[in-house]
Amino acid sequence: MDFSLTEEQAAVVEASAKLFDGHLTDERRGAVEAAGDGFDRELWAALAGANLLGLAVGEDSGGSGFGFGEVAVLLEEAGRVAAPVPLWAALVLGALPVERFGSAALRARLLPPLVSGEVVLTAALVEVGTDPAHPATTASPAAGGGWILDGSKICVPAGTIAGAVLVPARVAGGGVAVFVVDPGASGVTVTALATTSGDPEARLDFSEVAVGPDDVLGELEGGAEVLSWLLPRATAGLCSLMAGTCQAAIALTAQYALSRHQFDRSIATFQAVGQRAADAYVDAEAVGLTSRQAMWRLANELPADEHVAIAKFWAAEGGQRVVHAAQHIHGGVGVDRSYPLHRYFLAAKQIELTLGGATASLLQLGAIMANETI
Repeated sequence: MDFSLTEEQAAVVEASAKLFDGHLTDERRGAVEAAGDGFDRELWAALAGANLLGLAVGEDSGGSGFGFGEVAVLLEEAGRVAAPVPLWAALVLGALPVERFGSAALRARLLPPLVSGEVVLTAALVEVGTDPAHPATTASPAAGGGWILDGSKICVPAGTIAGAVLVPARVAGGGVAVFVVDPGASGVTVTALATTSGDPEARLDFSEVAVGPDDVLGELEGGAEVLSWLLPRATAGLCSLMAGTCQAAIALTAQYALSRHQFDRSIATFQAVGQRAADAYVDAEAVGLTSRQAMWRLANELPADEHVAIAKFWAAEGGQRVVHAAQHIHGGVGVDRSYPLHRYFLAAKQIELTLGGATASLLQLGAIMANETI
């Protein structure tokens, strides 16, 4: 397996790094954080202008026609700068499944506005006490055609700013379908949720929400296929974000340890500091390697459930060790909100628990291994 970047992926890294570094000044970050919704609309427009929002969108819809690999490296760069834009929600949860499973009419309706930056897409995957692959939200046939949705979804990324949401729901007979829902439709209640990282999330409640017969992603009762395809990519996308977050935390810590002096010496020369930093570096490398492995397999349409579970374990467990080590080496500076490290610490905690933490990943990995030995 060759995890080195393709020419196209390297071009995405170069273009996005230049855009992020040029745009995310301290003044701009302060303005976005003061606004309170966690969404840098100017940066979003710049990403659209560079056609980075269309990486996974077909050329017929105005995109570049690439796939998950290019999206993953973009997410890694976004994690490196803690970019306050919903790339994971819009591109992985929204654009990828619509491009893959959506009808021509749905693709024409949803994807061009996403590519141009006018609309944010997302998916509502999480419910209280249920597996995302087995939703409790229900969809009942409407008398005049279409469907009626009832239920609740929590922790919907970009839920307060999305223009369309993919909603998995249980249909008659026990099957699952994925519906495209307008969050502004009658019967939809959007409640903003406070998050660790400040990212915009929402609870969506559906009470007799009417959905048209053409607003189904893929075949009716084909939602299980959609979710089995989407969930590994959603999880691997989080791992790519964490890989970039860890890289940034390590770089910031190395810079600080070299410049901070005690007893007329750089603290980087202290044995305990050096050992802690080295352990964090090893963890960051493991997060990056396992995320690249999961990305490579998914991008090449290879079986990847085991590799995604391993990547998410390292992202959750190793990622937390990295940012905690970074905080400890920085001392009091690390908790100063005028210093950038807090953004990576908060982002890492958000990523750790989204779609299941380390324990959930180990349980999944254990189930995979048990099935292999039967």
